[in-house]
Amino acid sequence: MFAYTLKRLIQGAITVWFIATATFIAMHSVPGDPLSGERLANEEIRANLQARYGLDRPLWDQYLIYMGSMVRGDFGISFTQQNRRVNDIIREHFPVSATLGILAVVFAAFGGILWGALTALFRNRLPDVVIMFLVIIGVSVPSFVVAALSQLTLANLNASLGIPLLPVAGWGTLRHMIVPSMVLGLGTMAYLTRLMRSSMLEITNSDFIRTARAKGLPPTRIFLKHQLRNAILPVITVLGPAIAAITTGGFVVELVFAIPGLGRFFVEAVQQLDYTVIMGTTVFYGAFLVLMVILVDLVYSLIDPRVALE
Repeated sequence: MFAYTLKRLIQGAITVWFIATATFIAMHSVPGDPLSGERLANEEIRANLQARYGLDRPLWDQYLIYMGSMVRGDFGISFTQQNRRVNDIIREHFPVSATLGILAVVFAAFGGILWGALTALFRNRLPDVVIMFLVIIGVSVPSFVVAALSQLTLANLNASLGIPLLPVAGWGTLRHMIVPSMVLGLGTMAYLTRLMRSSMLEITNSDFIRTARAKGLPPTRIFLKHQLRNAILPVITVLGPAIAAITTGGFVVELVFAIPGLGRFFVEAVQQLDYTVIMGTTVFYGAFLVLMVILVDLVYSLIDPRVALE
């Protein structure tokens, strides 16, 4: 177990290094000067930033400076936000994105398992047809369209009722989190529903399920202890990357609902060509994704004793 964990951590570190290197190359391939903004019109400030990040030196030297700072956990200072370190931006705003992502994951996982199990139990009947039709819509429609439509629907509903049923935008209370988390988790819930349905149908036709029925076990016990427990394993496998994807992928949802999360700052950094914020948040997101995948691999072996970690 220890050897496997150490091996996966080393592989994860190599993956993060590759992400950091690819991000560095991509950012320096983009045309434009990151120090050309109005806030950096002062020549002394420009000179200090160039010296700090080696922007006036060869590309290889800039890469070494960048990697050395990243190993120390220092992502630098934002080029466009005055006196703000990238580490401070991540520390202040990632908890908002994480909270939204956790709620979205809970919604997606619970809904995906529930609807997937129901479609398998009522295969080729009305509940199966209706749920799978909604799943296709959930997979096909982009999140920004769902976000805009849900916000418009909520605004009209509040106006027709004459009371603010739920806030249209903003952040701060649980009422602000309900609609954005549902919108953010909708696509993942649809994907998990399809995965759960396929897994349930495969388990239903297995020999050990037929044996359990032949022994006269109650249908409820067969469903909960044998079918559901085994069918949920593929869902757990993809849950780690899904958690990271939802937590770090709510850029559009955060913009539409005016949520002060980290994704909002990432989008603004891309628009303003803020090298340090872009590279810092990208590496942070990549490391978070790698960590989630490793944790799911370890949890998977605990849930299914048949899995041997090598």
